[in-house]
Amino acid sequence: MKKSSSDLTTGSVAKQLLMFALPILLGQIFQNLYNSVDAIVVGRSVGKTALAAVSASTDITHLIVGFFTGLSTGAGILFARAFGGKDYEKLHNAIHTSVTFSVILGFIMAAMGVLITPLLLKIVACPDDVLQEANAYLRIYFVGILFTAIYNIGAGVLRSVGDSGNPFLYLVIASVVNIVMDILLVVVLPFGVQGAAMATIISQLLSVVLVFRRLMKTDDVYRLYLKDLSIDRKLLLEILDLGIPAAIQASLISISNMFVSRYINSFGSDAMAGIGAAKKIDKFVGMVAQSVGQAIATFIGQNFGAKRLDRAFKSIRVAIIFNFGYILVIGSVIIFNAETFVRIFTTDESAIIFGVDMIHTMMPLYFMQSLNQIFANTVRGFGKSRVVMLCSIFGMIVCRQIFLAISMHIDWNVRNIYYGYPVGWTCAALFVFLYYFFTIHRKYRKQAK
Repeated sequence: MKKSSSDLTTGSVAKQLLMFALPILLGQIFQNLYNSVDAIVVGRSVGKTALAAVSASTDITHLIVGFFTGLSTGAGILFARAFGGKDYEKLHNAIHTSVTFSVILGFIMAAMGVLITPLLLKIVACPDDVLQEANAYLRIYFVGILFTAIYNIGAGVLRSVGDSGNPFLYLVIASVVNIVMDILLVVVLPFGVQGAAMATIISQLLSVVLVFRRLMKTDDVYRLYLKDLSIDRKLLLEILDLGIPAAIQASLISISNMFVSRYINSFGSDAMAGIGAAKKIDKFVGMVAQSVGQAIATFIGQNFGAKRLDRAFKSIRVAIIFNFGYILVIGSVIIFNAETFVRIFTTDESAIIFGVDMIHTMMPLYFMQSLNQIFANTVRGFGKSRVVMLCSIFGMIVCRQIFLAISMHIDWNVRNIYYGYPVGWTCAALFVFLYYFFTIHRKYRKQAK
């Protein structure tokens, strides 16, 4: 049997974790790049209101995308445990169950998204001058949610067995196609925001084709067979037990962001465009925390399944050092060149002021986002997905919304919105770290020696 997976339970912890995380990070960079190109092409070719329309849709699309990402993350932990413990029959059945379930759920979510688009835009208080374009963009985007659902679970399978390189390659290819289609459908053929949405759907479909071609052609233990696609109820419940808390967590945070968007949208299309651009830029810093978080969840999942707890705990220190170093370097570059980066998205001076101010306010506090991602995924890797969900809900949603309600009541200032993000990160990080330290660390640390 040709082996294309990677066992993360032996070898240098630092080297394996970083080499596994690097393709995930590069993939995130390319994914964020083509999402940013949507905004750049629309903002410069169509105008400020079109950029605002795409920005108004961002938190809504993250609601659904986050759900499937969370579901695949939870399922990936089960895959990683089965692979690390060499229970290949369970791995086979879990993969086929999760793929079948994601296809069914993807169809349902895509149909619902198209139907309730006007309601979702009403929830975020989308201004009238932006509403028509936002509605057109979002409805087309929702059609592609099916492809997002299928790709996430397929990529989750590959990462769980130690293959983060191929998902990265597929994102690179999809990113290039998306950029080309953006230029074709928005600039050459003036389809406006609808063209940007169609470009995204085409690239998402391509990524699905590539990842499933890989799963169906491999000779390794994780091969996908169409004839075996079915749902094992017992395994589905196990997958949902790990995945649904992560999916609910991601979705609820997106819902919270939608209500934050109501505050942003109240400042008008200038704020929407500028803050939307700043969000695209700050993702290039935040993505390292997410990427290393995904890597450490898989790394700990495999080593926990193989009872290599010493490696699991060492990986936490490596992840913190790597994250802090990256954020310090990249964050500094973005802070000192904030206006230059924002101008890539828009030439409107009023919008630029909002974008630069947001970057200068939030960027120095990104270390707390890093700690939150590392410890949340550590706890999730040990199989405590529900705890991570609760910590995130209380930190990223409850604490942040309370802060915004009080601060905006005292002073209706857009900077209070900016500070709301690090307030949520800090609270969530504190809650999940306390759980990690007093339960997981105390329970397993002695066994790791």
